[in-house]
Amino acid sequence: MAKASIPPVRTVIYIVFAGLVLSACSTDRYAKTNKLHKQQLKALTEQLRQPLPYATPRLVVSYDTAGNTTVLEDQQAKRDAHWVGAIHFNLRKPNYVIIHHTAQDSLAQTLRTFTVPHSEVSAHYVIGRDGEVYQLLNDYVRGWHAGAGKWGSVTDLNSVSLGIELDNNGNEPFPEAQLYSLLNVLDTLKRKYNIPTANFIGHSDIAPARKVDPSAFFPWKRLAERGFGLWPDNELVEPPEHFNPVDALRIIGYDTSNLDAAIGAFKLHYVQTDVSPKLTDYDLRVLYSLYRKL
Repeated sequence: MAKASIPPVRTVIYIVFAGLVLSACSTDRYAKTNKLHKQQLKALTEQLRQPLPYATPRLVVSYDTAGNTTVLEDQQAKRDAHWVGAIHFNLRKPNYVIIHHTAQDSLAQTLRTFTVPHSEVSAHYVIGRDGEVYQLLNDYVRGWHAGAGKWGSVTDLNSVSLGIELDNNGNEPFPEAQLYSLLNVLDTLKRKYNIPTANFIGHSDIAPARKVDPSAFFPWKRLAERGFGLWPDNELVEPPEHFNPVDALRIIGYDTSNLDAAIGAFKLHYVQTDVSPKLTDYDLRVLYSLYRKL
């Protein structure tokens, strides 16, 4: 049997050191952006500690002989802002969940997008193809995922919603492990914040002229069966003669200022096999079924 070759001590030390460096690089990949994240949270905390910035001016009220009232500000009098801290309050909670696909080719690419300064985009959660869940923001923090979206009368969806990104390029089915984790996350969020069933929607729903995610591969029916979003009845009926599809789309939540885009987004979510901007008889039955649920 050949005698084993023992590497010099210096070589062993170098190998161990190199291994530690590589391990540190792996675990600290996001150390810089995590530090920036904490700094921004600290800045937001300081904003919460600030008292009201507005100092009410001293007002001078006068009346003329006809009984008319004139209110003027006394420019000479200095007034401090009135601050009395109420003791009954808590954090505002999210009321919507908006589901996206990343439209990128890897989880690493998506995480990088959310951690570089110039992208100016974020989400609360990213779920990988293997079902791994990455939380990027506290649920109470306003993410930048919805953009210039609109749903019903809500024009600032970022302020009232959570954004969930699924690692998917938009041209492929969503893996079972990813959907399993998504359903678990949605169940937790719905119970924790009492989010209404109808308020689980897609990015394309709130931005029909700009976005097409999640794609037609996304199993909205499966989510609805678990209580996350609406889905039409299995038995569809003909809508009455007076049924107005534009009003129905608007009542569901769609922005109908671009009607073709709204119809396309509606069909991407609830029909999926056809996303043309024309409502067929079948589409009208689907729309009527959803309309009756609201």
